[in-house]
Amino acid sequence: MNTDAQWPSPEMAKIKVLEIQAKLHRWAKESPEMVFEDLYNLVSEPAFLVDAWSRVKRNKGSRSSGVDGQTVLGIKVGSGELDFLSEIRCLLKSRAFRPFPVRERMIPKPGSAKLRRLGIPTVCDRVVQASLKSVLEPIFEADFHPCSYGFRPNRRAQDAIAEIHFFATRGYEWVLEGDIEACFDEIDHTALLSRVRRRIGDRKIVNLVKSFCKSGILTEAKSLIGSKTGTPQGGILSPLLSNIALSALDEVFARRWKEFGASSAKRQYRRKKGLPTYRLVRYADDFVILVAGNRIHTEDLLVESQKALGPMGLRLSEEKTLITHVDRGFDFLGFRIQRRRKPGCQKTMVYTWPRKDALAIVKSKVREVTRIDRNASLSILLGYINPILRGWTNYFRHGVSKRTFSYLRAFTWRRVICWLRHKHPKRSWKSLKRMYLPNWWPTEGERQLFNTGEVTVTRYRYRSCKIPTPWDDILQNGATA
Repeated sequence: MNTDAQWPSPEMAKIKVLEIQAKLHRWAKESPEMVFEDLYNLVSEPAFLVDAWSRVKRNKGSRSSGVDGQTVLGIKVGSGELDFLSEIRCLLKSRAFRPFPVRERMIPKPGSAKLRRLGIPTVCDRVVQASLKSVLEPIFEADFHPCSYGFRPNRRAQDAIAEIHFFATRGYEWVLEGDIEACFDEIDHTALLSRVRRRIGDRKIVNLVKSFCKSGILTEAKSLIGSKTGTPQGGILSPLLSNIALSALDEVFARRWKEFGASSAKRQYRRKKGLPTYRLVRYADDFVILVAGNRIHTEDLLVESQKALGPMGLRLSEEKTLITHVDRGFDFLGFRIQRRRKPGCQKTMVYTWPRKDALAIVKSKVREVTRIDRNASLSILLGYINPILRGWTNYFRHGVSKRTFSYLRAFTWRRVICWLRHKHPKRSWKSLKRMYLPNWWPTEGERQLFNTGEVTVTRYRYRSCKIPTPWDDILQNGATA
């Protein structure tokens, strides 16, 4: 590798990184026992640093600063991007790089009065983490199992919901809802690094991962505490490290699934003998186990899950880990999943629709936006509301959501109309309609209120084990060439 290479453009850096990642992924896939050496130079490779910097800049948290008070915008205006990256590269090559403690920020948990810790690394640490992740991710992706969907490339929450729907409609009626207690805070570092070493033989890479795990936390009270366990939530590298740790759970249930047989006929034969079959579906630290059996079989899996997580220093939450039947329904990733009788007939179907608290969250966001300064124009108001509505409906459109979308349409329309009435208290309805409500729909200029009632609702296709990685096309094109 030419260590004196010039700094490439972001476009060229992305192409080069993808090519190297494709090679790493191919080698890892072809040789499951292969241990990778001499990877550290890739972390400081100009292409990887430029691509990492591009990702950090695009991130929503780019305006947040770490313990050093430095932001992405400050680097652009101050020292300059290339000088900043050159400094990082020198620190990495001389092995003088040491991560700063993360800045603690306590944020409320969705749907709960509890708080969770968010760790904000410095901008420098984010770039190194992003570069390190680009090196490690294609290697470990070759080992991760299809049952895991959270924080993995080309995978999304809808894939997990689609798999649950697929198995729930095929006799998997009992459900173990698992929730890991403080997963990001309690992962055992020794066990995690042991799993990293299974694939990574470069000590410099392992030590770099360890340094991020042990970097410490600067609390909101300005006191420094050590990081004995966990990977602080908020870092770019944390999701990958948590998936490496939780793959211990995936491996146990993937092995069981393989033992049940390669075909549905073999699994049905097993069930006829009174033995259960079950399937794990995991998204980050939330998971469900779908069981074709009875409640006793499901209770046995609760113990087995805890045994799989124990060596990683993790435990299941007693409050949130539940056993339920699909007829009673359960919640997962913002959806309510339940088997009900189809209207107009005696046939039962498994339905998925937005949870009530998910609807309550988007309603509270609309309320908050429509309380802004009434001196603003309607166009500015719609500029705030429309992305909220568009993102929410895009997430939930793969479900039985039409009635919910119609309700949200009426709710949002009413909030905007009330905002207009407060903005123009002396104007008549006729005047407001002429100015802002053509066809009684809020409009100003070329901007209209996003109509959630017109969003098309479709069933998300279950992709099974056929979800491609970002490097498959590159590998196929390379093989063809």
